[in-house]
Amino acid sequence: MSAMIPAWEDGVLKPVEKLDVHKRGLRHKAVSVFVMHEGRLLIQRRAMEKYHTPGLWANTCCTHPHWEEDAATCATRRLTEELGFTVPLEHRDQIEYRADVFMGLIEHEVVDIFVAELETAPTVTPNPAEVMEVAWVTLAELTDQIAARPERFTPWVKIYVEKHSGQIFGARALA
Repeated sequence: MSAMIPAWEDGVLKPVEKLDVHKRGLRHKAVSVFVMHEGRLLIQRRAMEKYHTPGLWANTCCTHPHWEEDAATCATRRLTEELGFTVPLEHRDQIEYRADVFMGLIEHEVVDIFVAELETAPTVTPNPAEVMEVAWVTLAELTDQIAARPERFTPWVKIYVEKHSGQIFGARALA
């Protein structure tokens, strides 16, 4: 059984099994992290063992908080679990989206967005069960790559770049 995550069921926030949330398309809490260094964003390619969107490129990391876990704690935990480092994160905004993600599964997320803009690049140690590859890209490069090969990217990273760049990246998104 997978983790219980906070989801709204019949208008009430309660713990619901993660796979059930995605099968039913329930609105649920999530976090997304964007780590920047020298104008480049750290992106990751999801491990092939992931139950949805395996092998696709995504933002630095993302997940769902455990039941009763606050968003900031969740973001820090997941950054460590997936990429092996911890940095100070700034809560940037909250975004809601809905997208079909993989084989009938649906993400309907209320996402707390966290950003780190670092002077020194972190030592990245990907967890192979979570991440198969990482890369540092400018927002322009990421936008171009998504336009050229959208099938290589998760639905949520496409939504973030196409619809929410200003909220996430601020003035950098306009450059």
